[in-house]
Amino acid sequence: MSVAQTVHAAAVSDHPDRELHLYKEMLKIRETELQLARAYRDGHVMGACHTYVGQEAVAVGVCAHLQVEDAVFSTHRGHGHALAKGVAATEVAAELFGRATGCSGGRGGSMHLFSPEVGMMGTTGIVGPNILQAVGAGYAFQLNGEDRVAVAFFGDGAVNNGAFHEGLNLASIWDLPVVFVCENNLYATEVPFAYAAGNPEVAMRAEGYGCPGRAVDGNNVMEVDTVAEEAVARARRGDGPTLLECKTYRTRAHAEGMPEVGYRTQEEVDSWRARDPIALLRSHLVGTGRVAADEISAWEDKARTEALAAIEFAKASPWPDPRTVFDFVDSSDSAEAARRS
Repeated sequence: MSVAQTVHAAAVSDHPDRELHLYKEMLKIRETELQLARAYRDGHVMGACHTYVGQEAVAVGVCAHLQVEDAVFSTHRGHGHALAKGVAATEVAAELFGRATGCSGGRGGSMHLFSPEVGMMGTTGIVGPNILQAVGAGYAFQLNGEDRVAVAFFGDGAVNNGAFHEGLNLASIWDLPVVFVCENNLYATEVPFAYAAGNPEVAMRAEGYGCPGRAVDGNNVMEVDTVAEEAVARARRGDGPTLLECKTYRTRAHAEGMPEVGYRTQEEVDSWRARDPIALLRSHLVGTGRVAADEISAWEDKARTEALAAIEFAKASPWPDPRTVFDFVDSSDSAEAARRS
């Protein structure tokens, strides 16, 4: 375990200044994502690029209470979860660039980020299966008597899938240490959730499974932080799962290269940008005199510099060795034959 990973293992509840830490964590995600979006436009990103811009408060508020040993199972929009869980920005950028130094060795890209060393157990482009993976992890933790928690992040589109029902039902029956986090950003790709759901209030569905359901302002990192702390603590005590519905919004397109408006209005996008989670906390910190505006600017510059450095690291990193093409996907004999060819 690296020094950075060891430091990240400490829950933020022990941090001397919680709000400042959460603000810096959100800045890290935002600046990394903006640089990755630019890299996509410049042709450096291999495959799709689903950014997390606008939703940073959810990943940061939840992961603040997780230890390295806790497991996160994420979605196609998983860059923010990976960064909040402790994956280095250099490894995320290199993975999107398809380089050998990426967290998945350049084999996964934007939608398949893995770093078990810090408890990032993978992202997936398939909608919903990570819910069941988190339940499986929680069951293993319970059987082994381990003090570990599993978290599933998923979008509103996943709650109409069978995996959602099966996962919450089983976790509730067995009191598994799982936290289900629905990032309700109002759209499943370009389909309004209000149109696709008979009951668009996701948190209300928890009652049908006999577990707590909490709806929170997903753009208020302190609100997410408070509710997530309760949910994670409940799971650790062995009291079972919690469903969190974090009402938020992605202010960029579903994926880079897709339209931002058309299925939604520019006025709607602008109204949510006015409630940007980073801007909200910045205003609070400066307005209450906690931090001077010039200090905030210095943090922003530092986050931007580190994000740019991550991009440069990715550009300079080597491509995967073609001789390893069968590693992890075929038998050792086939992999060895490929190396010899």
